[in-house]
Amino acid sequence: MDRRISPRRLSGTVQPPPSKSVCHRALIAAALGSGVSRVSPVEPSADILATIRVLRAFGAGVLLEGGAAVVQGLAGRALPRAEVDCGESGSTLRFCLPIAAALGTEASFFGSGKLPERPLTPYWEALPSKGISLDSKHLPLTVRGKLTPGRYCLPGNISSQFITGLLYALPLLDGPSEIVLTTELESAPYVDITLEVLAAYGIEVVKTPSGFSVPGPQRYKASDYRVEADYSAAAFFLTAGALSGEVTCLGLSENSMQGDRAIVPLLQKLGADIRREGGAVTVRASSLHGAEIDGGDIPDIVPILCVAAAAAQGETVIRHIKRLKIKECDRAAAMIDGLTRLGADIREEGDSLRIRGGVPLHGAVTEGWNDHRIAMCMAVAGLLCSGDTVIRGTECVKKSYPAFFEDYCMLGGKADVISLG
Repeated sequence: MDRRISPRRLSGTVQPPPSKSVCHRALIAAALGSGVSRVSPVEPSADILATIRVLRAFGAGVLLEGGAAVVQGLAGRALPRAEVDCGESGSTLRFCLPIAAALGTEASFFGSGKLPERPLTPYWEALPSKGISLDSKHLPLTVRGKLTPGRYCLPGNISSQFITGLLYALPLLDGPSEIVLTTELESAPYVDITLEVLAAYGIEVVKTPSGFSVPGPQRYKASDYRVEADYSAAAFFLTAGALSGEVTCLGLSENSMQGDRAIVPLLQKLGADIRREGGAVTVRASSLHGAEIDGGDIPDIVPILCVAAAAAQGETVIRHIKRLKIKECDRAAAMIDGLTRLGADIREEGDSLRIRGGVPLHGAVTEGWNDHRIAMCMAVAGLLCSGDTVIRGTECVKKSYPAFFEDYCMLGGKADVISLG
């Protein structure tokens, strides 16, 4: 599906969807427990539906009703065999693979899009010595065996999702385990979310100087969990407010563990006019200026910060971007391609992106790169252009924010569906 974006001023109030990162984790914890849990609200995005498919394949009951998920936990009684389609969700695959191993479920994992190309090396290196066989280094693959407790050494600089997967699996084992990080942990806020959700479901994890200590065996307890709004999704409309109007996003907890809550102070660093009243964050159109930004812990919001930087006077440098290259696409290359087509001055230098802002932008035909965050970024960038911008393949937003373009138009945007043939 292609869309034509016309320059408009976005203004109004929007409720971002529930946090995808939190929702994945709450659903999994609920499925591993005993009894019935309720997770709400739940946005049935493609990634969340992938996790639900896997949990059902393991034997959990998950019923979507009234914007919530009612989950009948496994209570240790997983099915012996499962075939699971992870879609394009890296979180689903990396979280659930070690869980299958801990449950003793022989599980065949499949995926689509770029998922078969995304790395699984930490599991390939750590799990075989703990009773598990993996018949491939990439999807499709089958996991066989029963995970044993012990010492797990993993790098922290590839993806925190591997750490999260083990933090869910290890409490199920019949003895204590330890995760030892062999490199510094990147995207640490995502692990903080994991620990917060695990604690809500009765699971104890102890941080150590070298990683994490996980007692075992433990039991997941049923819990009703309220999912907060998603800062990653809100980032697009908060940035749009700074560029073109005045936008308020609701339900954004000031005390959130989400690393992408950094969008608020980072927009302020670029000069945005922001006010917060409880969970409501309002951003007004502002005169932005360049700044230096560390992107190491925030790969999901670096692309939209590139759009803000393109509108700012002066130069912005975003450092530590290497993790952008192993997401749904190479997001650094995608943003360089898209913004350059619109006339922006953006280039990659080593592990950094350098954007010279304030250059007039014009309409062009751009690509969504089958990446939800790139498509949403280009829709916001189109607000800055002197003419219409076309984005090819915008259906990819269903991965995390199916209602993005409905909300975009509700705020005054114009995003017509067209066909380029």
